[in-house]
Amino acid sequence: MRLIHVLVSDEQRDPVLSALDDRNVTYVVLDAEDGGEGDLLVEFPLPNDGTGDVMDALGEAGLDETAYTVVGTAETATTATMAALEDRYSGDFDPLTRQALRSKAKDMSHDLRSFVWMILLSAIIATAGLLVNSPAVVVGSMVIAPMVGPVLTASVGTVTGDREMLADSVRLQVIGLVVAVVTATAFSYVLRTFSFVPMLEISAIGQISSRVAPSLLTVAVGLASGSAAAFGLTTKGPTSLIGVMIAAALIPAAGTAGIAVVWGYPTIAVGSLLLLAVSLVAINVSSLATLWYLGYRPRRSDSGLLTFENGRRIATFAVGAVAIALVVGAAVVGTYQQVGYERAINQEIESVLDDPEYANLTLVQTSIEYGFVGELFGPETVTVTISRTADGEFPDLADRLQRRIVDRTGQRPALRVTFVDYEVAEASPG
Repeated sequence: MRLIHVLVSDEQRDPVLSALDDRNVTYVVLDAEDGGEGDLLVEFPLPNDGTGDVMDALGEAGLDETAYTVVGTAETATTATMAALEDRYSGDFDPLTRQALRSKAKDMSHDLRSFVWMILLSAIIATAGLLVNSPAVVVGSMVIAPMVGPVLTASVGTVTGDREMLADSVRLQVIGLVVAVVTATAFSYVLRTFSFVPMLEISAIGQISSRVAPSLLTVAVGLASGSAAAFGLTTKGPTSLIGVMIAAALIPAAGTAGIAVVWGYPTIAVGSLLLLAVSLVAINVSSLATLWYLGYRPRRSDSGLLTFENGRRIATFAVGAVAIALVVGAAVVGTYQQVGYERAINQEIESVLDDPEYANLTLVQTSIEYGFVGELFGPETVTVTISRTADGEFPDLADRLQRRIVDRTGQRPALRVTFVDYEVAEASPG
């Protein structure tokens, strides 16, 4: 339930009250002692989902968007028309007004000091969780990472024409990711230097190996989480849980990059940084696109958002935009090639295992490690995990799989076949 107060001039009185009458809204009119001569304060309760429709009607009736307006929360309201209004708006989806959207986004903003500290702590937790391969600890790092605020305020700043909000949000996002990567690197260095963590093959750690490069699924996670955050922001619900999904696409990738730098895996470091960049862009783009789809647009009075005071700012903006486009474009092309390569490998493996000779074998997992092959970035190792009965031996399977992969892709990675053995119990009589 909302309780709305608007200040109207004497000239606006009749059209504003007529608009409320047309929507069957019960209101009271009070003299505004502190307003100008003839100003009136109109007060009326509304169901939550009727706020946007009624405020739009008042705007069409001539109420200035900058006029004194307060939208508060009411526990309950009893009027002659409230039941009818609740029935009318109960099935409507009514996103927040521009003013309410901006206000809610502002409430999610952080001061720089607290933001940096929360990112620093979440990066430490994520790094520890990755090294011990603990999903629960990694999830804990996502819970405290405050990345949802800068992402949403950037989108809201764009659609509402708030240039200052947009600039602050972009700055916080960049600072947050830099702090996360630097913190993960420093923490990893301390752990390795003082032997708190033994020498590890980090590419064999499940929580790390899943974040070594962008993929179609990681892009999908970024797009979906950004869109969900924007949609949640436009409703009356909380966005804290959605913020966990945004952090899931960013903080563990930053931790992976820091670990890879210290442990001497440059290809994993580069891949995780690309994953970080692609996820961040996907989240911001999908968040902005969702707000645009829901009808939020910059107005003509907001055109100052894209104006710059001099040529230097234009040049800086252009260089930054081109750099981001190149990074994202390269990552998208690489992701497309990676997805195609992995699909081709899986198809060839399944084709070989369809042979009656391998009837008792089942593909469990295929993992691919990437690195610099010659002078190019490409697949170094393909590890195929297959389940089999304990008494099965297939000495030629690895060579056969590698030949099929080379013929199909033209690449010659090292191929490893690992078996997961199991035994089948005899059926009990009866």
